[in-house]
Amino acid sequence: MSGERVLIVDDESSLREFLSILLERDGYIVRAAPSGERALDVFDGFAPDLVISDLNMPGIDGIELLRQVKSRSAKAGRDVPFILITAFGTVANAIAATREGAFDYVAKPFNNDELRLIVRRALSIRDLEADNVRLRAELGERFQLGQLVGTSPKMQAVYGLVRRVMGTRINCLICGESGTGKELLARAVHFGSDRAQGPFVAVNCGAIPENLIESELFGYLKGAFTGAAQNKVGVFKAAHGGTLFLDEIGEMPLSAQVKVLRAIQERKVTPVGGVTEETLDVRIVAATNRDLQVEVAQGRFREDLYYRLNVVQIDMPPLRERTSDIPLLIQHFIQKFADEYGKPMKGATPECIRLLQDYRFPGNVRELQNVIERAVALESGVVLTPASLPERVHGTFAPGGDERGELDFPAGGIDIEARIATVERRYLEKALEVTGGNRTQAAKLLGITFRSFRYRLVKFGMDAGDLSEG
Repeated sequence: MSGERVLIVDDESSLREFLSILLERDGYIVRAAPSGERALDVFDGFAPDLVISDLNMPGIDGIELLRQVKSRSAKAGRDVPFILITAFGTVANAIAATREGAFDYVAKPFNNDELRLIVRRALSIRDLEADNVRLRAELGERFQLGQLVGTSPKMQAVYGLVRRVMGTRINCLICGESGTGKELLARAVHFGSDRAQGPFVAVNCGAIPENLIESELFGYLKGAFTGAAQNKVGVFKAAHGGTLFLDEIGEMPLSAQVKVLRAIQERKVTPVGGVTEETLDVRIVAATNRDLQVEVAQGRFREDLYYRLNVVQIDMPPLRERTSDIPLLIQHFIQKFADEYGKPMKGATPECIRLLQDYRFPGNVRELQNVIERAVALESGVVLTPASLPERVHGTFAPGGDERGELDFPAGGIDIEARIATVERRYLEKALEVTGGNRTQAAKLLGITFRSFRYRLVKFGMDAGDLSEG
């Protein structure tokens, strides 16, 4: 936090001087004002990152100063956190001020470490919110195609290719590992084309039993076989006028491949039990996580069908090859699941993002989405922290493991304070879980005093309510 600017406002010169010394020792640039009126004069020129003000002052008091600071900072496109200092008898007024935008308050006589912690938290959340504004801007149309998210060169290449083909009826083959977003890309191709008003029909070729695949693809007539009690429209016909997405096309049995080839070539299908061909207007987008050239060479996939499908090949990169997109994806999924779970999530801590960028994600974007959903569901604060991530993301550094074992030490080094904080928070959570929320017993389990336990809860923002014993 070193170098950030703090404006202190108090009509008591001794308190102004004390707070100035306390915060300057932490590396902050401090200016002090003896009144609300003087503070407003200083505010515009000093452009503080944080304001700490006494609540009761002659003239412009802390509440009015809060309102004017919020108004001026909003006009400048900034958000300046505001902390109130209050006497014991006016705590209720300070609490009410938080509803008007104050970040927090501290009652006199205050604990120096507690005040320093509130200052750090206020500035950290301000920085986090500024980062999130930037990330949300980058999640705009410039860096998105449908529901795909990414700014990396590999994703930009994908976008460029898709934009060139989406206005045509060319068949496309999307290749990539499981979880990379192949169906999202297929939907982007469809909804960006002149077929967007038509149906988008997706079928997983690997999920259909071989004896049913023909009837699923082409449909059947009533009485065509035992159990065919009524006519059924196949997926080819259902996609008429739109796009048919054949997912996991490499799983399709050879017996069905020849019939699919004919349907694509002739643009006609005949339902099982029928004799009349039905004309189709369908664009085919297929996807696979296999190397179809190898499948062709080994006789498991028809070469002629391969070339019919692969008019244009689009390769979806695995997440490990576009780690620069992970912060954007994290923010995207946090917004998505915060809305779903009704939580006021603001983003993720830098250490949380770094851990996710260091993880290899064998399940690609789908795995990242699941990790973020789990974290949003478990997180009790307003930001995602490393404590909310599953142990596999932490690697070998996780509570409950063998601390004497070999550590995975990255070449670029680690943030040891953040790692230790992660472990500390998880032990606090576990102790509270074991004791059913009894903080006194939890402190005993951890071998620390209740005062120390309470301080740690405040430090991690784990309990904004009553911090009394029990």
